[in-house]
Amino acid sequence: MAEKSASSSRGWIITLVVAAVVIVLIVVAKSALKEKVEVRVAKAARTDLVSTESTNGQVKAIQDYQAHVTAPGVVKKVYVAVGEHVQRGAELMRMDDTDAASRLATAQAALDAAIANLQNMRAGGTNDEMLGQKADLAAAQSQQKQAAAALSTIQALQATGSASANEVAVAQQHVTDANTKVAQLQAHIHNRYSTGDISVQQAQVEQARAAVMAAKAAYGSVDFRAPFAGTVYSVPVSDFDFVQPSDALLNLADLNHLQVTAYFDEPEIGKLRAGQPVRIVWEAKPDALWHGHVLRAPTTIITYNNTRHVGECIISVDDAHGDLLPNTTVTVMVTVSELHNVLTLPREALRPQGMKNFVYRVVDGHLHQTPVEVGASNNTRIQITAGLSEGDAVALSSPTNAEFQEGLQVKALPQ
Repeated sequence: MAEKSASSSRGWIITLVVAAVVIVLIVVAKSALKEKVEVRVAKAARTDLVSTESTNGQVKAIQDYQAHVTAPGVVKKVYVAVGEHVQRGAELMRMDDTDAASRLATAQAALDAAIANLQNMRAGGTNDEMLGQKADLAAAQSQQKQAAAALSTIQALQATGSASANEVAVAQQHVTDANTKVAQLQAHIHNRYSTGDISVQQAQVEQARAAVMAAKAAYGSVDFRAPFAGTVYSVPVSDFDFVQPSDALLNLADLNHLQVTAYFDEPEIGKLRAGQPVRIVWEAKPDALWHGHVLRAPTTIITYNNTRHVGECIISVDDAHGDLLPNTTVTVMVTVSELHNVLTLPREALRPQGMKNFVYRVVDGHLHQTPVEVGASNNTRIQITAGLSEGDAVALSSPTNAEFQEGLQVKALPQ
C-alpha cells in the first residue's frame, strides 16, 4: 500500500514537471515567434559640437560715398562705370554749371547791394541824398538869416514909432519857424537812420552773404571727385539727365572694408559675445562664403520691420575683396559655442520627462530606459555628460511609430 502511494506521488511530480516544461516551451516559442519592432539606432560617439545662431543682416561699407546735387540741374558728363575702381581725387561726374553760375552771380549782386545800403545808412544816406540834404540846410539857414535881419529892422522901426507891435510879433514868428526848420534839417542829417534800422540792414547783409556761400558751394559741387579710393557700385544716372537734390547720382565704397548689421531675436541675444567667429552667405552668390567676427554684441532692443523685437549686432567681414556689395541682405551664422571631443548623440534620441532626460539603450535586442545628463547642443546633436559610454547603442525612432517602453524587443535597422 505504501509502495502504491509513493508511486502515485512520483507520477504527480513528473506530471507537474512536464507541464511546467511545456509552459516554458510555449512561452519561449511565443516569444521567439513574436514580431520584433524595427528601430533606427545610433551610437554614442565623441565628436566636435559646434552651436550656431543664424539670422539676416545688411552689408554696409565703412567708407561709403553717395553723390548728390544741392540744387536741380543737368548731368553734363559721367566719367566712370559700375565696377570701376578709382583712386582718391579721381573725377567721377560733372554737372552743367550754367545755372549754378547764374545763381551765384545773382546772389553776389544781392550781397553787394545790401552792403552798399548798409554803408549808406551808416553815413546818413547816399551821396546824392547827402548833397540834397546839405542844399536844403543851406537854404533854410539863408531864410533863418533873412528872418533875423527882418526882425531886427522891424524892431528898430518900432522904436521910432514906425512899426506896430503886431508887425514885430509876425517877424519874431518867422525867425522861430526858420530856427525850427534848420534844427530839424540838422538833426535829420546826423540821425537819419536809427540803430534799429541799421540792425535790420545788417541782418539782410548776413542773409545775402549766406546765399552767396550756398551758391558758391553749389557752383563748386558741379564737379564730383572721389573722396577716397574705392569701387563704383551704382550709377543710376546718365549724361544729360535732369536731377533733383534728393536723387542719388553715384555710389562709391571701399569694398575691402565691410561690416554687417545683423538682427538677432531676443532669445539669442544673450549668447552673443564680441570676437565670436561668423560665416556669411549671400543668395546672389550661393557658392561663395565670407568669414568675420562679432565686433559688438547687441546693447538694446529695437523693433525691426514692425514685427520683430531684435538686437543689432555689428559684424566685421574679414575676407571681403570686392565681391560683396553694400546694402545687400545676407545670412550670418555666429558660432556661439564650440566643444571638442565630447560624447554626443542625435537630438532625437533624447526623451525628456519633466525635469529629467532619458534615452532607450539597445541591449541584447531589447530597450532599456536609461537616465542621462545633457550639456551643450546644436540643431542636430546634444552632449551627454553622464549616463552613457562611448559606443552605447541608443534607439532613435521606429518607422512604424511604435511606442518605446522598457524591455521592448527590437530589431536595429541597418545604418
